Parts: sequence; C-alpha cells; structure tokens
Amino acid sequence: MALKRRRISSGDGRGLQNRLRVRESVPGWVRLPHASAKTALRANRLFMQSWIALNMTPEIGPRMAAVLLERFGSPEAVFGARRTELEALKLKPAAIESILKREFFDKAEAEVKAVKELGGEILTLDDGGYPALLREIPDAPIVLYALGNWQQCLESPCVAVIGSRNCSTYGRNAAEMLARELARRGITIVSGLARGIDTAAHRGALDGNGKTVGVLGTGLDIIYPKENRRLIDEIIAGGGAVVTQFPLGTPPVGENFPYRNRIISGLSLGVLLVEASERSGSLITARLAMEQNRDVLAVPGNITSANSYGTNYLIKAGAKLVQQWQDVVSELPAEISAAILPPGTEVSVKPKANGFQPTLTPAGLDEKEIKVWQLLRPDDSLHIDELLEASGMSFSELNNALVSLDIKDLIRVLPGRYYARKI
Repeated sequence: MALKRRRISSGDGRGLQNRLRVRESVPGWVRLPHASAKTALRANRLFMQSWIALNMTPEIGPRMAAVLLERFGSPEAVFGARRTELEALKLKPAAIESILKREFFDKAEAEVKAVKELGGEILTLDDGGYPALLREIPDAPIVLYALGNWQQCLESPCVAVIGSRNCSTYGRNAAEMLARELARRGITIVSGLARGIDTAAHRGALDGNGKTVGVLGTGLDIIYPKENRRLIDEIIAGGGAVVTQFPLGTPPVGENFPYRNRIISGLSLGVLLVEASERSGSLITARLAMEQNRDVLAVPGNITSANSYGTNYLIKAGAKLVQQWQDVVSELPAEISAAILPPGTEVSVKPKANGFQPTLTPAGLDEKEIKVWQLLRPDDSLHIDELLEASGMSFSELNNALVSLDIKDLIRVLPGRYYARKI
C-alpha cells in the first residue's frame, strides 16, 4: 500500500471549503434573482474584484484568507469589516491598512482584463468549476489562475510526477517512461515545470499524446525557468494547461514554491517521486500529499546515489515501490484502476534470478545500430569516445549509427556528446 493519511470528510465540517456554498454556474458569475442585468453585471464585477483583491493583499496567505472568510462569510464582507474586527484576528498592520483602503480593487479589475487578454481564466474557491480535489485540502488557494484546457485535464484522474532538478539519466528516463505510459491511458500528469524530473514528466506526457498540467510558482505571465517557455507552449498546444495561485507579475521567489507544491499534490490522486535528495523540495510535496490523504509512491534508486536518498527513504517508510505504470494505476480508486487495467492483470513483476530482465532489440535496426544500441544503457550515459573504443567502429560509422538511433527515438542525446538508451 502507498503511504496515506486519514481523509477528513465533508461531514466533519472542518475547514472553509465545507462552509462555502459552491456556485454551480458559469465560472466567475453570481446569480442574482430579481436584479436587472446592469445591476447583476456590476455585482459580479465587484464579486470577482473582492476575491482577487483579497488574494493580492500583503500578509494574507491561504491560511489567513480562510480565517477571514470563516469569520466574515465572503470577501465582500471582509472588505467591509471594521478595524477592530480585523485587529481581533491578529492581522498584521500592513494587511489591515490594505483591506480598509481597498488598496487592490483597481488592480484586481485590471487583472481580470489582463488575464483575459492572455487567454486565461480566474477561478474562485466557491466557483463550481474550481477543481474538486483541490477544494478538499486545508487552506486551498482562494483564487486559481488557469491557462489552457484546464477543465478537461482536471476532470480526468490526475497523478503528480515530481523529483530532483539535478536528476540522473536514469531518473529522467524513468520519469519520461512512466509519465508517457500513464498519459497514454488517460491519466493527466501534474508537475511543477521545474528543470529535471518535472520537465521529463511533462515531456513524457506529451510524447504519449496525453494531457499534462504545469503548476507555476509565479504569475501566468512569468516563465521560470525561462528555457521552459517552449515546453509551456507545447503543453497548451497539446491540450494541457498551466495553473497558479499567484497574480500576474509575481516573480519566482523561494517562498512561493511550497505553495506551488501544495497545489501539485492537491490536484492529484497520488504523488510519484522519481529521485529526490535528502533536502529535496520534492520531499516537502510528499509530506503535503500525506497530509492531504494522497497516495505517495516512489521509484527506487541506486543506494549509493544522493539523488535516491529521498525515494528510498519513502519506500522504507511505506510508500508504494513503482517499477512500471501498472504499479501506479493499481493504487488509484477502484473504479479508475478497473477501467484502465485489464481483468486479472498481475501488477507485481518478479525479477529473474540474476536480477536482470531481458530486453528485446528493437526491430528495423542494421548491424551497426544494434551494436551501438546494445552498448548503451538507460540508467547511465556513455561519452562518444567511450562508444568509439567499445564499438571498434570508425568515427563516421559510429556517428551515422547514433544519428539513425536518435531519429528513430531510441536513444537520448545529452550535452557534451553523451548518449543513453531510452526506456
């Protein structure tokens, strides 16, 4: 079994999400019976402004926002509160002054227009379109910015695939392979658009012609890291989505990423770790996942590798060991796993006595391509000089074989003329 924490059901009546009346309507629209169209439009504009302005207010994070909404009932009522009422909740002076002056109302109105120009949407916590799983978590973000096909992506079963930024070839291959196979079967891959494992997970989902959702620690208009601009474009073009809780223009400061991690696990039924060092931020996501009653799964790694400390530790503590995509699917709710796994599927894989499992050589390769492919491994890379010596080929023969294998998508070309086999 994967690591789990007890789920607090809605019947417990705990947390803001259990007290808000969810509006089963068009996102961002309030139904006002007996009101004129003009009055209704004005009310809805003020409604959205109040949510966005509260989200922008300094010193007000999701936890304090939940306290305010619990006390006053709505963002509009928060901005109508008296100073003494706000002071009684021990808000910081900057937050109190901002609320009393309605400091961010004009900016909130401009925010709605700017997000619309980007092609995005803004969801509020009581919106009928707000992701149901995310609403379950304690201190869910009160505002969620979304770009792309977010609704279809998040209505499908979601699994987070996360891990080290400084990943190994083995980790990158494992993340891509697992994300690809899960995405092919209709599971949305959620990750954080960081370098390393996150990028590999998004790439794997795209390679599988599936859906993937990237969660930003910045505003929708700030890409971090910058080299992932093209990846985000590919995600959107491929029917995926990008989401964040942060207003436009928010830079990538360190304090934002634990909030991002909370959304990654909150959107997902389970969280799969592929490589994590002892101090990896991915372990924070794993802890948050357990607190949110999500399954925690991990890919085992080399016991001598620092990148494998976190995943091996989690497995030792009870996380589900993952070797193949079926191991992930088997931990999903029964109705989902039954629809994906064929009847009688055996998800446990017994290794051969020598610890290795045979790998068939891909069809359609010539003699030199087969030789090079067999020299390469998925869990480590070889430099072209090492391949030249081991293969006994001339440089032109080796180079032609490598180019052909790359075109056939059978190998990975790494910086510095290193090569590895794709899983």
